[in-house]
Formats: sequence, C-alpha cells, structure tokens
Amino acid sequence: MPRRHMRAVCAPEAPLRAALCALRTELGVPESFPPDVLEEAGRSPRLPSYDATDIPFFTVDPPTSTDLDQAMHLARREKGGYRVRYAIADVAAFVTPGGPLDAEAHRRVTTLYFPDETVPLHPPRLSEGAASLLPDRIRPAVLWTLDLDADGRTESADVRRALVRSRAKLDYAHVQRGIDAGTAEEPVALLEDIGTLRERLEVERGGISLNVPEQEIVEGDGTCALAYRAPLPAEGWNAQISLLTGMAAAELMLAHGTGVLRTLPAAPDGAVGRLRRTAKALRIDWPHHVSYARLIRSLDPHLPHHAAFLQECTTLLRGAGYTVFRDGLLPEVTSHAAVAAPYAHCTAPLRRLGDRYAAEICLAAAEGRQPPEWVLTALDALPKEMAEGSRRAGTVERECVDIVEAALLKDRVGDLFEACVVDVQDHDPTVGTVQLVSPAVVARIEGGRSRLPLGEHLRVRLTAANPGTTKARFAPA
Repeated sequence: MPRRHMRAVCAPEAPLRAALCALRTELGVPESFPPDVLEEAGRSPRLPSYDATDIPFFTVDPPTSTDLDQAMHLARREKGGYRVRYAIADVAAFVTPGGPLDAEAHRRVTTLYFPDETVPLHPPRLSEGAASLLPDRIRPAVLWTLDLDADGRTESADVRRALVRSRAKLDYAHVQRGIDAGTAEEPVALLEDIGTLRERLEVERGGISLNVPEQEIVEGDGTCALAYRAPLPAEGWNAQISLLTGMAAAELMLAHGTGVLRTLPAAPDGAVGRLRRTAKALRIDWPHHVSYARLIRSLDPHLPHHAAFLQECTTLLRGAGYTVFRDGLLPEVTSHAAVAAPYAHCTAPLRRLGDRYAAEICLAAAEGRQPPEWVLTALDALPKEMAEGSRRAGTVERECVDIVEAALLKDRVGDLFEACVVDVQDHDPTVGTVQLVSPAVVARIEGGRSRLPLGEHLRVRLTAANPGTTKARFAPA
C-alpha cells in the first residue's frame, strides 16, 4: 500500500486530475495490457479437488473495492479458543509460469495507487473478476486454517488449496455498525474479539500498527481542500487477521527451510530524531521517556495533527525489504521490526507479485514437499524485483504528495505559515525541510541567509506552488 492513503475527488478537467494524468505519462506507468495477456487472463483456472464451499465466508473491504484478495470465517472452538479460516485468492491457478500473464506481472510487480485511480498488477477481468473473491461465486483459493487459544495465540496452522464461495461482501462501516449495535452474526462479531486479542499480543511483543488516516483532496470552484478520514476499529481488527496469517506463513517457511520473508531492521536514530522534530512541529507532546510504540498507541487519528503525524510515522517503514532463503540456510535477519516477529507477505496476491510465490512455498511446506521448480527458479531474483517495484511505488507516492500539496497551496503563494524545521542539509545549512503546523504539509525551504534552526519553530513564506510544474517551496519570512 502507499505510505500516504490519498483519494482525490475532482472533475476530469480539474488541474489536479490533469497533473496526475501527466505524472503517469512522465513515469511511463503502464495503463493497458497487451492482447496476449488479456487472452490468458480470460482462460479457465486450474481448480483444486478440495471443496470448502460449505463454509460461509465473507469479505471486509472498502465499499467500492472489487479486487477482493481475502475472505474469512471466524468461529469458536468447542474446547475453547477460536478457529480462523482465511481464504486468499489463488492467482497461481490462473497464471502459466513463463507465460504472458506471468511476464507482465513481473514487469509491473505491484498495483500502483494514485489519488484518482489505481494501475493494477493484473488485468481487471482477473483481479476484479475471475480471481476476486466476490460473493456467490465459486473461486479457487489458498485456504488457511488457524486455531487460536483463548488468548488469541496460534496453536496450529494449516494451508491447502480449496474451492470457496463467499456469502457476503461487507464494508468496514457496515461491520462496525453491526458490532457496535450487537446485531452482527457471530462470525462477524468475533472479528472484534479476535482482533482485540491479537492487538493485545502485538503490544506484548512490542509490535506497532499504524492506523494511518486516508487523506481526501476535494477540488471545486478553483479551490482545493484537505480532509482526513480516520480508520474504524474494524479496519484494525481486519488487519490483525492478515498479520496473523503472515506470521503463520513466515513460521511455516522458516521451519521448512525455504521461503521469502518481509523484513525490516530497527529504525536508525536519525530517522527517529527527525520524527521527534515533526512531533514538535505538530505540537504533539513526546516526552523522552516515552517509547515510540507507546506514543503511537496514544494518538487519536480523528485529530488532524495526530493524523498528520501518523502519516509521517510511516517513514520508519522505508527500510523494509524481502529476504529469500533456501535449503535450510536461514538468514541473519528474520524479523520485521514493526511486527516484532517473523512475517511474510502472502495475503494480497492480486496486488503484489511476491505473495503468489510465498503462498506456493507455504503450500509445499504444509505437504512436506519441495516448492515447484518455477518458484525456485524465480526465487533469488524476487527481492530485487520487489525492491524495484517498491521504489516505483514510492516514486509514485512522493510525486503524488508533491502534486497534491501544490494543488492545496497554489492560491496561497506569498502567504505566511507557522512551521518547524525538521531537516537541514549538511552541505548547505540554509536549505532544509519544514513541516507546516496547518495544513500538514512537508516541503523544502531555501533562500535564507542564515543557518536554519533545526527542531525550532519558524515563520515561513510560500514562494511557489503549482501542481504538475512546481513543488511547494518556502523561504524564511
């Protein structure tokens, strides 16, 4: 997912939309699929023999989503604890290794998210149709069965291919209303029980979940406004089911001796120091004796300055990468610092290339066999491919942020703002980065004659902002 969740609501002829279209052209973002890729995407999948269509799965996603990677069913176990059944779209059932669809997926690597549209990894006829876990459709899936004890700890994990059929496409608001009112059926109501238990275990092991709000940019009458939509508790509980599965996948691959993990080293002191200056700029109290994890859990994403800080906190996740191992030779680093445990991406194969490979390795491990040759052949190159795809997604994200901020400020050139200096260039201390108090914009500052006061508040003047041509720039007032 992009670091900043942004959604633009604007007319096709609006300057912001035009700038985003120009960005896609400039970056060479592919927006159409070759005919042979579309032809393969329309073929019938390879179907498994195991039938799990009697299980009443449901999906929980944003209301407009149609690329549904995951469906779940939650139940209490007779002897206590819980059973989580988590079905993941089986993209490999549709893809011929080495074929046109496979090659195109390796070229794209990830779905790209722009504020006004997405550029998918797979053709929509597959990602939003034949492979998507849409309601009342029989689909091939990778089915995880995770048994938890009464505290939410994993007791056993199993994975196999299966035919599944979702019964309902639910959205977060619907689920939240039903749980809050006490009217949700037990499989849905248990999302709160299990999600809350898993959140407690996350705190216990030192993990962190960032409830990053979505930024909505509304353009109209020549003006641009920025608003935040705070995530619902149900979104966090849903994320915990995905994390639970990713942790189970990592443990299974580590025990098997071959796999691909999502790893993240601890954040360097400099990154944390910059984040402290950002907190100061947004007037968030962060005492030195309070840990980063504890601070994050104290924030309220409904408050705009907390929402802006949560957006910036995701900078500590930038060192994440993919680590491959095989033949029992385990890597030196196996953990993800934010998860505080070994973890693997395996629950979003419609949107991430690597998840298809992780799923295949887990299926082989569960059956006590070697992964298919097509997996082993591609495994060593996968981290570099995923890194390049992540860099491309990061570039899209950064450029979109710059365009959106310029659109937000384009009519305020010459205005004064309160800001805090969060970064200063070593080779030129008159140039750096400021975080505005309001709106929550991060931008370059230059043009002063004296050294910028790192970590201090400063009054600044907007000198330039034009979406698509000029990024927001400030100078000391």
